[in-house]
Amino acid sequence: MTEANEDLSKPVLIGRSSSHFTRIVRIFADELRVDYDFQVLRDMLSPRPEDYGGNPALKIPVLRTSRGSWFGALNICRELWRQSNHKQRIVWPEDLGEPVLANAQELVLQSMATEVTLVMSRVGGAGDGGVHQDKMRQSLGNMVGWLNANAASFCAALPEERDLSFLEVSLFCLATHLEFREVLPMAPYTALTEFCQRFGARPSCAGTSFRFDT
Repeated sequence: MTEANEDLSKPVLIGRSSSHFTRIVRIFADELRVDYDFQVLRDMLSPRPEDYGGNPALKIPVLRTSRGSWFGALNICRELWRQSNHKQRIVWPEDLGEPVLANAQELVLQSMATEVTLVMSRVGGAGDGGVHQDKMRQSLGNMVGWLNANAASFCAALPEERDLSFLEVSLFCLATHLEFREVLPMAPYTALTEFCQRFGARPSCAGTSFRFDT
């Protein structure tokens, strides 16, 4: 839903500079050369869907366009590709036909969701203890360990004729966010650290560094 009389000649991205899901979108927008206005969600604990661009899930990112609103990073990236005049060759999740690739994408997204739950529990005042939180931390460590152990395999399995893949962008945003939010130190995960150094050399990554909005 868009606000009355709102100028949507450029899409409006609702998110936060400290959000890994938002950063996925911002990297795609830069790579696809799509201009947008950025609207910061100030209160992550808000219960009002209108603060999230009408998203009933109360989650970011959301992209408002003249055609309507798009909820979620993958949805938004697809719409940015449709809007772009710079049609890059994108490898989407449905293109990942090998188990190691499909499993890598699944574990990246599961890790991102688990990290959000842990961070929001901290923001909401919950402690770090409890059986459920312990299980989530164990799960996150297991998933990141798998991604580190299999990074060489799934990166090599990606199609060579590509400009960008959702897997690479989301993996980069996950690994760098874990360090940024001090959820999991990445130093022991050398393969992921090396991947982030390589992928992070892109201007789209350098221009979207995590920070806390003021």
